[in-house]
Amino acid sequence: MATFHQISSQNLSCPACLTLFNQPKSLTCSHIFCKDCLQQIFQTQPSRQTITCPVCRKQTPVPSGDVSKLQTNVPVNSLVDEVKTKNPVCTVCETDGKQPAVSYCQDCGKYMCESCENGHKNWKLVSNHKMVAMSDVLSGKVPLEKRRKCKKHPNDDEEYFCTKCREYICSKCGLVRHLQAGHQIEEAAIHEENLKQNIKKLQDRAKSKKTTIENHIDFIKTQRDEITNMMRRLNDDIDKTYEECMQLLSTRKETLKCQVKRLSEKFEKELQTMEEESRQTFSHVNGMEELVAKGMKVPLEKDALFAHDTLCENLKRFLEREDPDDKSLKGVAERAQKISFRKEAKVNELRLGELGGYTWDVKADVELPSKDSMTCATCAPDGKMAVGSVNGGIHVYSPDGEIQQTVLKDVSVWGIGFLSDGESVVRDGGNNISLYTPQWGELNVAFETMSYDEGGLGGLTVDRDDDIYVGYVNLKKIQVFTPRGGKAVREISCEFKPCQLFSFHTTRNQIVAVPSAIVCLDSEGTKKNVLKTEDMTAFPAVCRDDSVIVAWVKREEGLVSIDQYTRDLQHLCNLITDFKIVKPRIVWYYLQEFESGEIAFCTPDRLYIIDAM
Repeated sequence: MATFHQISSQNLSCPACLTLFNQPKSLTCSHIFCKDCLQQIFQTQPSRQTITCPVCRKQTPVPSGDVSKLQTNVPVNSLVDEVKTKNPVCTVCETDGKQPAVSYCQDCGKYMCESCENGHKNWKLVSNHKMVAMSDVLSGKVPLEKRRKCKKHPNDDEEYFCTKCREYICSKCGLVRHLQAGHQIEEAAIHEENLKQNIKKLQDRAKSKKTTIENHIDFIKTQRDEITNMMRRLNDDIDKTYEECMQLLSTRKETLKCQVKRLSEKFEKELQTMEEESRQTFSHVNGMEELVAKGMKVPLEKDALFAHDTLCENLKRFLEREDPDDKSLKGVAERAQKISFRKEAKVNELRLGELGGYTWDVKADVELPSKDSMTCATCAPDGKMAVGSVNGGIHVYSPDGEIQQTVLKDVSVWGIGFLSDGESVVRDGGNNISLYTPQWGELNVAFETMSYDEGGLGGLTVDRDDDIYVGYVNLKKIQVFTPRGGKAVREISCEFKPCQLFSFHTTRNQIVAVPSAIVCLDSEGTKKNVLKTEDMTAFPAVCRDDSVIVAWVKREEGLVSIDQYTRDLQHLCNLITDFKIVKPRIVWYYLQEFESGEIAFCTPDRLYIIDAM
């Protein structure tokens, strides 16, 4: 059986990695490489169908692009396995006993046992030789660096390198064959040094390339993180929008159901009135019949006879009255049956639909406590309507137009808003902003607003986040405050005078009423949509479902029409057309929606409550 030295002296090192073959694969040119080395080489090939031999540059087809399917060199694989399983023996000992080798000297090209290794280390002349452990050699971790001997002149080292033939040669071969053929010869040491320098340059370039690629990978990670965060924000926006839409739909559903409830109550009231009248008539007929019937029990004479004649005459006349009007009763049912629900599907709008088949009309016309006094109106948390007065006080009305209470009688009110916790925000004639408890007790919170002389008056509203918006018509500016008071947290510059302000419930957008138009602003104050007309003055309000209602006032004629729009100010429907109002002296109106769905239209003198009839 071959010894380890004999086997390892054969060419069992991969030309690529210079270590013992690991899963050796043969190319069509008969050159052999490790499978992993070929896999690395294959990854750099322009074509993923063939591989170029690093030695002879010939092409070898790669089946299905899988290097592992190349032919395995079984004999070489067997020799490698035998090398790994053999216990190498010392090649230094002069004794006949074969001592197991524990190391290999790369400079001497000798395997050494433990004793020879110690002697080798202690010999100063060779103390700088490179020694490697046999375990590293057997595992393939460290390649063997064998001393080169000329095949034609075995006693001579291959100390030269022919650049033409790409092979190491001895001095005799160089003189005899290569120099005479005009080949360029250089010392092996110089060639190896140049080779090392070239490899070093390639390594440096490879390190630079790897650094560039690593930086690129890091950049990919950064971009992935940014995209992930962006996608997360998109999902959050989708979830938030979904919740807002569901809130909007829920609010719209409640609004429609409130309309149905009011219509139901209206029809029930009509039917109740008819039923009470009919029952009262039945009671009258029944009572008179009983009185007349008593005359049949005894003979009648004198006063009883005259009384009975009168009772019979009364009953006769009563019976001649018309029977209950089934036609009127059917009319109530027919009007109810005409009411229908129309589903709607509009782009960028969630409206659910509209109730049709009925009309809006004024159900209450209330004279305000003082003439030319109304300044503002807003829906209170308890479903009532708070109307501010310049002469002092806030008057609170029910949806039926009944005044419930008057508060802050000593405050000249120019703006009212309500926070989510029920606290109220009030702006007075000097542009001072004050907070009040739900029981109208003043809180100790100060706001640094602009004075009346500096900013002038303007609108006031509270958004869904409880931020307070204060408009100034002189400066064409809106300041935003938090309920904590102090200075404004931001300012919005306008191209118009913000006379009235209204906030949406599901977005931070605002509706602003200006002298000549209605403007929709986004959260940054950018103008989104504008609605205006030449011959009428517009007064808007934001409904609970974020639709917008607008009262179009014909000042000279004293006529008001109310239309409904989407939050993008796209027209939806007309609610009421040209209802007559008592024309006020001052051109100032306010529009709001009750929580229960009725519409409050205020003039400086009167409160009109409009409802579905």
